[in-house]
Amino acid sequence: QVQLVESGGGLVQSGGSLRLSCAATASGNIVSIYTMGWYRQAPGKQRELVARFTSGGSTNYADSVKGRFTISRDDAKNTVYLQMNSLKPEDTADYYCNAEIMSTNGIRYFRGPYWGQGTQVTVSS
Repeated sequence: QVQLVESGGGLVQSGGSLRLSCAATASGNIVSIYTMGWYRQAPGKQRELVARFTSGGSTNYADSVKGRFTISRDDAKNTVYLQMNSLKPEDTADYYCNAEIMSTNGIRYFRGPYWGQGTQVTVSS
């Protein structure tokens, strides 16, 4: 089983910056991380992709965050980061880490999508 632990959310003024982190841990061992990234959901809105690494190692960004947000990763720590600059009130949302990960307990192998608990980002005017 895999857990995604998120941190870095908070309250920031318009134009400010935040950095989110998401660390993947397993009760056994992580074998491979295929995709890992960030989604967000504002009140009354559908959840949308913000940024992610694909299984091929490329990155995808929502048009609304291109040039402002940067996704990065530390493979040794099984961690992905989202650097958010020039934040706008429209960025206010709950941000969720998402990953497709294969893990093993030494006997069985597991693969599936996992979601973090969510971290709140609020950008004031």
